[in-house]
Amino acid sequence: MIRRFALLQTFVAVARAGKMKQAAHELSLTPGAVSQRIRQLEAAAGRRLFSRTPSGVGLSAAGEAMFAALAEPFRAIEAVDRELGGPSSSRVTISTTTSFATTWLVPRLSMFAHRHPNIAIAVETGNRPVDLKREPIELAIRHGLGNYPGLEATWLVAPELIVVASPDLLKERGPLKGPADCLAFPLLHDFNRQDWAYWFEAHGVAAPHCRTGPAFSEHHLIVQAAVMGQGLALVRDIYADDELRSKRLVKALAVSWPVQFAYYAVTTAEALQKPAVRWFKDWLVEEARQGI
Repeated sequence: MIRRFALLQTFVAVARAGKMKQAAHELSLTPGAVSQRIRQLEAAAGRRLFSRTPSGVGLSAAGEAMFAALAEPFRAIEAVDRELGGPSSSRVTISTTTSFATTWLVPRLSMFAHRHPNIAIAVETGNRPVDLKREPIELAIRHGLGNYPGLEATWLVAPELIVVASPDLLKERGPLKGPADCLAFPLLHDFNRQDWAYWFEAHGVAAPHCRTGPAFSEHHLIVQAAVMGQGLALVRDIYADDELRSKRLVKALAVSWPVQFAYYAVTTAEALQKPAVRWFKDWLVEEARQGI
């Protein structure tokens, strides 16, 4: 459900403009979304607020009364918003993990900027859950099963866990022929030291001591340690994409383990009414479909 304040903001914009299409442009919404908001507000008010005119729309008597009550407060709010440099409808604030931002999103953002030069993207990183209905964040990129009640989730990509190493490390210690051979190498871990244990178990390898070695809170740090030859890294393929392309890392084993979870673009139905948010989400899907 769209918040009541957004409905009132839309009403004021239409009342000022006298045209749904012009108000939609000012709010960065579609004309259909503006019409829907007005219908919702009229349903809540229990009366018609606008009437059709040859040049657009006009206020009914009830609409005139509502506009008289709202016009001045909204002018004051807009003045404060301008002073604060308030959020622009052409700016999209997103939340994602540091690793995903560093290894996948940020290297591609210039392509989005080239296509949409008037849309500013603000990236907030971290692992904390964000409340998209309460916080000033339009879209989150999250790793999970896609079950986000009350939100719109779009599947992006399901990465795999692969074993990577620097070419020099493999040249020094010899090639890997099977999963058990990894135990002869230093292992680089996620912070919970779980990935290697699950990976060995999935391949039927007994590895009671596989949790030793340095651990890192972010996957891009594991990748960098692997580039420096500090050990084998078990990482999601998207995190090592650039290093594999540049040959700073190589895939040390032909086997891989598909990860059950996927990355999703998560947002609210209200945020998706903003063209800038829809365009950014569609671009994410397009980039993910091109292959990782």
